[in-house]
Amino acid sequence: MAQSRRAPAAKPPISTLDLYRSRGLGSRVGFGLRPAVVVVDFIVGFTDPTSPLAGAFSRELKATKSLLNAMRRRGFPVFFTTTAYDKAMTEAGIFVRKVPSLSVLQRGSRLVEIDPSLGRRRTEVVIEKQYASAFFGTPLASTLHAQGVDTLIVTGCTTSGCVRATAVDGLQHGLRVIVPRECVGDRAPGPHEANLIDIDGKYGDVMSVKDVIGLVGRSPVQ
Repeated sequence: MAQSRRAPAAKPPISTLDLYRSRGLGSRVGFGLRPAVVVVDFIVGFTDPTSPLAGAFSRELKATKSLLNAMRRRGFPVFFTTTAYDKAMTEAGIFVRKVPSLSVLQRGSRLVEIDPSLGRRRTEVVIEKQYASAFFGTPLASTLHAQGVDTLIVTGCTTSGCVRATAVDGLQHGLRVIVPRECVGDRAPGPHEANLIDIDGKYGDVMSVKDVIGLVGRSPVQ
C-alpha cells in the first residue's frame, strides 16, 4: 500500500518591512547640516473636534511642540502650512469634489488658523496652500534653498495625505526628509501606519521624535 505524502509546510508570510528590505528599499538618507521643520496643516480645521475634517491629534501636537522648542533654541527655520480657499471654492478645483468637507476651510475663517497650542511666533512663516503637498504651488522649495536648508523635518497631518505628499516632494526637491513618527497623525490607524512604512521605505527616514531632537541639538548653527 502506497504511503501518503505530507504536503510541504506553508512558508510564513513575509512582512512588509522584510519584503521592502529584500528589494533594496529603506536605506537611510541621514541628517544633513542645516535642518528646517515644516508643520503641515496642524490648523484648527484639523484639530478642533467640531470640524468635519478633524482627527484626534493632541499627542501629536504635544510632540511637535517639543520639537519646535528644540528648533527655536538652535535658531533653525520653522515653517507652518495652512490650507485655505476663496468662498466660491474656485481655488479648490476637483479636490473639493473629491473631499466636499474642504469647503469649511475658507480664507479668513478660524478653521484655517494654526493651532494655538503650537505657539507660532510672528517671525515664523505660514505658507498657504490649496492641495496636499506643502510644495505644490507655493514658494517653500525656493525659500528653503535660499536659506541653505538640506534637511526637512516634516510634521503634521494627515500622514496618508499632506504629510506623505510633502515628504515625496521634499525628496524630489533634493532634500533629506525626516519624519518624527510621534509628530504626525491621521484620522485612522491603518492609513497612518501603512504610510509611515511607505515613507520610510521610499522617501525619507521615519524616526522617533527623541532621536530627531537629539540630532537637532548636535547640528551646527550656521
